[in-house]
Parts: sequence; structure tokens; C-alpha cells
Amino acid sequence: MKFESSLLEDWMRDYYFDVDFDIGSSGVQDFSFRELRSLLGISVGELDDIVLRDSSSFGGDELRAAVADRWGNGNSDWVMVTHGASEAIYLVMSSLLEPGDELIAVEPVYHSHTSIARSLGSRVVPWKLRENEGFAIDLAELRQLISSRTKAIVVNFPHNPTGTTITEAQRGELIDLADEAGAYLVWDAAFADLVYDADPLRDPTHDYARAISIGTLSKGYGLPGLRFGWCTAHPDVLAAMVHLRDRMTLHLSPLIEFLGRQVARHADKLVGMRLTQARENRELLIRWAAEHADLVDFAAPRGGVTAFPRIKGCADTVTLCRELAHDHRVLLVPGEAFERPGRVRLGFGGSGKTLAQGLDVVGGVLRNKSAG
Repeated sequence: MKFESSLLEDWMRDYYFDVDFDIGSSGVQDFSFRELRSLLGISVGELDDIVLRDSSSFGGDELRAAVADRWGNGNSDWVMVTHGASEAIYLVMSSLLEPGDELIAVEPVYHSHTSIARSLGSRVVPWKLRENEGFAIDLAELRQLISSRTKAIVVNFPHNPTGTTITEAQRGELIDLADEAGAYLVWDAAFADLVYDADPLRDPTHDYARAISIGTLSKGYGLPGLRFGWCTAHPDVLAAMVHLRDRMTLHLSPLIEFLGRQVARHADKLVGMRLTQARENRELLIRWAAEHADLVDFAAPRGGVTAFPRIKGCADTVTLCRELAHDHRVLLVPGEAFERPGRVRLGFGGSGKTLAQGLDVVGGVLRNKSAG
């Protein structure tokens, strides 16, 4: 298998570790291990007692139960824990798809949702969000895109990078369309808990046997370095995935499983803290966008911690973002990473101070370019 390059991953590799003001990433502010231990009441003795033996291919029984209860449909047989959402996406796509299959993916798209499918010889059909309508979905268009070869429909709501999401009624219609087509619904739930004007959407594995839900502690929980994720799917799907896993990662570390289990048991405490912070940052971002309405075209995010504004008069955001990183040590991600030139991914999940400082720099640079 040969993969196409990913501008997003290349960009983060080049700039993420060399900036002072990260307002381009897609997660909340990271927790330190000290903070995590304090918040979850983890003692040094508990850590010392962990035996670093092999774990099972699907994850330990207690861990799978904890994940199923907090994020899944309550059935631990439907859970596999993974090395972040990235491994789950790779295992799902590689196990489901064959040459000639069609995969419908919401667009703008996270690269793994489509690049793996193309590498397998499957055809990717883009389902484009309505850019002029605040990135709303069009279910009537989706119905037209579905064909007899549609194997899976891949979505992520709340959506990265736009911050849009859907209603419970639209979620139900989406499940109905997948059901009519006999297609899998691959539901990337990385930002499921980060919503501002409604309750989190119900996980589709509660209602649809062909739903596959993918989650992670990297985005909403401030633990990207833990590399802990999960896949919730029918046991037959997991059984197909495990054969590939036998040739890759085998299982998670017992240390990671222990921490994942503690987080699952206290998930609301962690995400609640970061959601409060993100809500305050979102208001700051909305005010900034209003003050710079002559420079940016902005749709307020309804979920997640990213926005996807258009920079007015700027067709090449790669050059702009490179200048911000090199000259001002500010991280933004160019829209070209999502095949949307002229836009940038702006992340607001970090500290309020970093966001304010980064936005001040971006506003000044854009103002200068507009004047010059």
C-alpha cells in the first residue's frame, strides 16, 4: 500500500514544536501527569502495582466495560481499545473496504478518512458541506450520492475543521439513509463531548447495527500523548479488525489501559473543565472575528475547538501560515490541508492567554497586509 502525502501531518510535523502561540491545533489544553493524578486520585502505589505484561487484543475486560458504559452502547463486546483514533480508523478502513467499493465522506475531510480508502482501490465520493450556509449538511444530496456500491458513509460531528454539527433529527435521518443502503456508518466521535448549544449527540451504535464509532482521549480530554482511543462496533467487525492488529500493534500497554480506565470513570470531570475553558475561548474568538469582519469571513463553531474562517483577499494561505510560523511563531493550519485554499484552521482549545496573544498577532499581520 502506498499513501498520498498529508499536508496536515507534514505541517504539524514542521511547525507544531517550533511555535510559541498554538492556535491551529484541534484539541483542548493538555493535562500534565501530575494534574491527571491529582484530578483522578491516582496514587503512586497504584502505579507501582501495575505489572507490565501483555494485554488482550481487544483490551482488558474492565476497560472495555468502562468505555462501553461512558462512550458506547453499554455492551463491552462491541469495544476494542486502540492506539488513539488513528489506529482505529486504519483498522476499520482496511478491514471493511475492498477494491471497487465506494466510500462517501463528508468534506472538508480528515485525510485518514479517505486516503486509506484510495490506497485500497476504493472510490471516494465527497459529500460537501454547504460552505455558504455555515457548513450545513444536505441530506437530500447525500441520498443522491448513495449507490449500490456504497460500502460506508464516513462523518465526524462535531466537525473538524469547520466546527459545524448536526441535530438529533438529522442524525436519525443519516442512520436511516445508511440503513436503506445497507452501508456502514463510520462515526468519528473525536469531538462528541465538545458542544455549546445542545446536548452531545447520541452514539449511533445504540440504534444501528452497522454503525462504527471511533473515539479518542486526544481531542476533548487533553491527553493526546497518551495515545488512547477506541472503536465501538459489532463484534463481527472487531473480529475482522483483530487479524490486522495481530500484524501491527497487538495490544495496548497495561499502563495506558490503567490510565484509560481511570479517565473513563471520571470523564465528565476532565471534559467539563476543558469545555468551560473552550466555551470562554469561543466567545473571545467570536468577538475577534466581529472586530475583523473586513478581514475574515467567519462561521461560529457549534462544536469542537476549531473554526475554519476564510481570509478575505488571500488565495494562498500556505504562504500566510508559513509567514506566521516563521516570523511570528504563531501556528495556524492552511486550508489547503483540507483542500480549501483561502481558509485556515484556527484552534481555540488551548489557554485563553495563548489564544488572545495569537489572535492579536494574526489580526495585526492581516491588517498590515490589507493596508499594504
